[in-house]
Amino acid sequence: MTYVRNAWYVAAWAQDLEPDRPMAISILNEPIVLWSAEDRLVAFEDRCLHRLAPLSLGRCEGARLRCMYHGLLFDADGAVVQIPGQDMIPPQARLRSYPVELRHSWVWIWMGDPARADPALIPPAVGFDNPDYILGRGFLDYAAEARLINDNLLDFSHLSYVHAESFGAGPEFADERPRLTPLERGVRFERWVVGTHGPGRRKSDALIDSWQTYDFLLPGILLMWSGSFVAGTAERCGFAQPDYAEAIGAVTFTSQAVTPTGDRTARYFFSWGPHRDHGDEAIRDMLMTLADRAFAEDKVMIEAQQRVIDRTPSPRIMPTVHDRGVTLFNRLVERLARAEAGEAEAA
Repeated sequence: MTYVRNAWYVAAWAQDLEPDRPMAISILNEPIVLWSAEDRLVAFEDRCLHRLAPLSLGRCEGARLRCMYHGLLFDADGAVVQIPGQDMIPPQARLRSYPVELRHSWVWIWMGDPARADPALIPPAVGFDNPDYILGRGFLDYAAEARLINDNLLDFSHLSYVHAESFGAGPEFADERPRLTPLERGVRFERWVVGTHGPGRRKSDALIDSWQTYDFLLPGILLMWSGSFVAGTAERCGFAQPDYAEAIGAVTFTSQAVTPTGDRTARYFFSWGPHRDHGDEAIRDMLMTLADRAFAEDKVMIEAQQRVIDRTPSPRIMPTVHDRGVTLFNRLVERLARAEAGEAEAA
């Protein structure tokens, strides 16, 4: 399937990095080693130039990384600075390195042209350094294409069926369509659910209007704000975005990231938690327990979908009205990927 390269992909949770231990990851089927060169985070191709041994099994030596197969030593720019038993170092002996940034508690890696790696293009997720939210976190590894996970997150009509028991989603998600707005690097979704007691275990005694909005951004990042309002708020504001200061409860934020790791494999990162004015650690833990259950439901369905696709000659889908967001995003991906391919061919 098609993915853009000139984009920042989530590689890891910052909390999972160990100061003196290289980490092996894979993005777009490329093996990468992450390591800390003292106060600098570095990403190299995960193969030594000598015998192609994985550098993720290497040893950090200050601002250098040593291959623990035959001892070649690399500096933080990827250049070989020592070959045991050999004085001459070939001038071209340099690893491919990747632009890397640490932001919003995620490690981001740019997989395309390094000259175009603009940190301003990193999606504005909410990390653990944000004092307004009390977050939990996790990730799941999928035996499925990342695009299938993206499609799932671009069409919330599945909530009424896949998550009827976990999230307690009602028929509104399947019966009513959200407002969609194309963005330069994604799609915005906005939805009111009016005059209910709220979902599942988070029910309100009084009728409320629930507002949910999320941006789904390249290469596969979901950023969603949710909140409850006094019944009648949706109509009063013309079913547009409300004044967030008027929220009466259930104010939460979730950041989610889908990273293609290999052929038909992906890693799905997620965090979720309440705003400090509307919850505490107990609410966070309840939400994360709920997320673990719901996201496991998605995983079962999407991995089964991948198996069916793999056994289907020339698989084709039949779009419905709920696929508009899927179509908008995938057309954006395909357009940018074609442009990247054209630039590479011209070069």
